[in-house]
Amino acid sequence: MGTCKEGGISGLVCSHGKIKKGELMNLLYLDFETYYDVQLSLTKMTTVQYVNHPDFKIWGVGLKFNEGDTEWFGEDQYQDALEQIPWEETAVVCHNTLFDAYILTQYLGFYPAYYYDTASLSRGVYPNQSARLKDVAVRCFPNDESLRKGEELINAKGVRDLDPELDAQIGGYCIQDVDITYQIYHKMMEGYPQTELDIIDMTVRMFVEPKLILDKEMLIAHKEKIKQETAQAIEDSGTTREIMASQQKFAQYLEGLGITVPTKKSPTTGKQIPAFSKTDSAYIQMQNMYPQYKHLWDGREAVKSRIEETRAQRFLESTNPDGTFSVPLRYYAAHTGRFGGTESINLQNLPRGSALRTAVMAPQGQQLYVVDLSNIEARMLAWLAKEADLLDAFAAGRDVYSEFASQIYGRPVTKTDKLERYVGKTAILGLGYGMGSDKFKDTLKNGSPSVDVTENTAISIVAQYRAMYPNIPRLWNACKQALFTMRHTGNPEGRPYGPLIIKPGCIQLPNDMFLKYPELDFVDGNFMYNSGKTMIKTYGARLTENIVQALARIVIVEQMLEVQAMPEVQVVLQVHDEIISIGSNINCDKTLDKILAIMKTSPSWCSDLPLDAEGGYSQRYDK
Repeated sequence: MGTCKEGGISGLVCSHGKIKKGELMNLLYLDFETYYDVQLSLTKMTTVQYVNHPDFKIWGVGLKFNEGDTEWFGEDQYQDALEQIPWEETAVVCHNTLFDAYILTQYLGFYPAYYYDTASLSRGVYPNQSARLKDVAVRCFPNDESLRKGEELINAKGVRDLDPELDAQIGGYCIQDVDITYQIYHKMMEGYPQTELDIIDMTVRMFVEPKLILDKEMLIAHKEKIKQETAQAIEDSGTTREIMASQQKFAQYLEGLGITVPTKKSPTTGKQIPAFSKTDSAYIQMQNMYPQYKHLWDGREAVKSRIEETRAQRFLESTNPDGTFSVPLRYYAAHTGRFGGTESINLQNLPRGSALRTAVMAPQGQQLYVVDLSNIEARMLAWLAKEADLLDAFAAGRDVYSEFASQIYGRPVTKTDKLERYVGKTAILGLGYGMGSDKFKDTLKNGSPSVDVTENTAISIVAQYRAMYPNIPRLWNACKQALFTMRHTGNPEGRPYGPLIIKPGCIQLPNDMFLKYPELDFVDGNFMYNSGKTMIKTYGARLTENIVQALARIVIVEQMLEVQAMPEVQVVLQVHDEIISIGSNINCDKTLDKILAIMKTSPSWCSDLPLDAEGGYSQRYDK
């Protein structure tokens, strides 16, 4: 690698020697075309399954090196073409880089210096919008018909060996995709923050250069255990899986027993449907009314809650031949920038203590360092609202959940008073975004543990919270005014609010990303904006929540980059407020202390935000 061949890639300029990060690198725009059929398809398989299947085959690759011509290299040419690339000096640019770079690294053994992804860039620029190449092209270049991805009419399904005509057709189609990717990249890179580009590179690297190991035997055993427990629960119910799995048939079965089935309005059709969700208060009430049918409730729950079994299977399907686990983390999956899942795996809500977490391991001789930011969103809310008493409590390391619970119950509450503290915790974490008494009551009832409070008690707790922390309701009002400002301001420079700048239709964040509210309007007393799929309502308290989540996310990703810069470790996963890194099992305490120091230090734009973190290390992800 790093050598030139005669008659090679257009635009290829050889420069030898490793380029340091931050220096000018070559750009390689790349798109693989691969064999597919009815069964071998990304619609049915994970990327790891697909690429590692015995029938997987590369038809060819489209390449554009720097400003050279875009070229198609077919089955007999792509290997030689890729060997010409000075990979240590080259960054790749793809649309959905997880797929193309996985082929590049895990299947072919080429490792670029850096990864860009125009699909990720699109999610950052246009949150909640489709990141499909054709949709992004229209969005970026609405008036340029030349940059339109045509409809694929090439009949290549099930064709392993391309004839010259089909090769030319697919090659032309691929060249078009590469050219569109090139244009989108240059369009979206204008003003895109470097820190965010580094986060994209990091998330791609988690998938295509995996370091984590999966305990496959544990997952297989866990999956089998769940299947057996489900089968036993169905047998104990005295019914069938078919009845338990169907809303309608389960409702009919209950009605046959003389039970009035609760209903609710379907959010999609607007019709009345059975209220069988485990969080539906009417369903919970029905179960409490008929404890003699516990075997039915348990059977229904066992059949419908197969998430652990499904996840275990997906984990197994994302295990590479060498035993490593390709971490599927979606950059900017939410409006506020939070990470999400992809490849049908969401790592953001793995149950603590579950086999799914414990099966994730560091390789032999290494440790996983798991460090969690404490109460980051509650702290950020207090900081943004300038709620001094709450900030002082956080800064002093006091237990704010117990302290508020003490106010509720009129007596000292400690961590040993689990139910009372849970009420205080739910209040601190939930009431900061305008939650009313009814929802608060339901949240306590449907939570874990379940706490039943009277309507008057719920009203009293909400009132106590707002009286104790008056700057938080004032923040809701300020955010409501910000919505009016976003809608009416004619000043493109915007209006500052703390670390934020209020601009037309959006809020500029301290990392130069944006919270966007497209087509923001005020209709019949409600603020509405286009979410990408439909017009949805927002208001002061909800905007407060969006801002807090976005700012907390910035804190976390900036810390991810700082931890990544440590020579001792490499960041391999991010879950909610946790940063998980991998490093040597030597001097573990010292390494952990360095990570904790980073995560307890506030960024410059919120230097007076009191942060705290806790963590540990082990070979398994069992925190």
